[in-house]
Amino acid sequence: MKTPWVDRLAVCSWSLQPATPNELLQKLREIGILRIQCAIDPLREHPSVWGKFAEECSQAGVQIASGMFGCVGEDYSTMDSIRRTGGIVPDSTWDQNWKNIQSTAEIAQRLNLKLVTFHAGFLPHEEKDPAYAKLLHRLRMVADLFAARGLDLALETGQETASTLNGFLMSLGRPNVGVNFDPANMILYDKGNPIEALRTLGSWLKQCHIKDANKTRTPGAWGDEVVVGTGQVNWREFFKALEERSFKGWLSIEREAGHQRVQDIQAAHKFIVSLA
Repeated sequence: MKTPWVDRLAVCSWSLQPATPNELLQKLREIGILRIQCAIDPLREHPSVWGKFAEECSQAGVQIASGMFGCVGEDYSTMDSIRRTGGIVPDSTWDQNWKNIQSTAEIAQRLNLKLVTFHAGFLPHEEKDPAYAKLLHRLRMVADLFAARGLDLALETGQETASTLNGFLMSLGRPNVGVNFDPANMILYDKGNPIEALRTLGSWLKQCHIKDANKTRTPGAWGDEVVVGTGQVNWREFFKALEERSFKGWLSIEREAGHQRVQDIQAAHKFIVSLA
């Protein structure tokens, strides 16, 4: 692995669970990485708190590398619940999600971002499935909205196999849409070998998450997210695969479990540096 990977590390802002911009900036200084993938939802939902976030980042020397948004009604408590509620798939939340997404695109453009990521939801495996055409239509609406503002969109990996996602992106036919590859999600959702998946999706890569996990021992249940370098992701092979693709995007460290997020992200940073 070469040192430029280290120079392209960022931190997922939501991993640090900040209540205010100042808290987030303080934790970034503690970690020692002054680049973030920014959760846009707090800026949209709480403008009185986050309305001047871009200026505060600029003053603190923090770069906003990319953005992320979530969808209303998502329930990650079980594999079945997120399958039913995830992303822009459910009809019951589509109208509100579409309204939010339009505001999100406006904020992302105002932040001068080039890339925003999100979970689209579970993709239907069969093109004959009526849900397949419906999701294609909705995702094209989102893609075109972002493209009109000069924004790329990246879908999170893991909720389907790499081959299913590859086929769906080909059917989608939107050049501004690609993949935010998360190797741990492939393990957490038990959707295949992360390195093989990375190579399958290589031409779609726009960003990667740095996250680790161990496979579930109970079919149909989540695997376990763990500190980077202590799980089943083969990180040397991961970076080798990125080098094969001459990948130039950001690598954002994500930690969504545990109660010592700063320390765990510091450990991830230290581990990645040790590979260089």
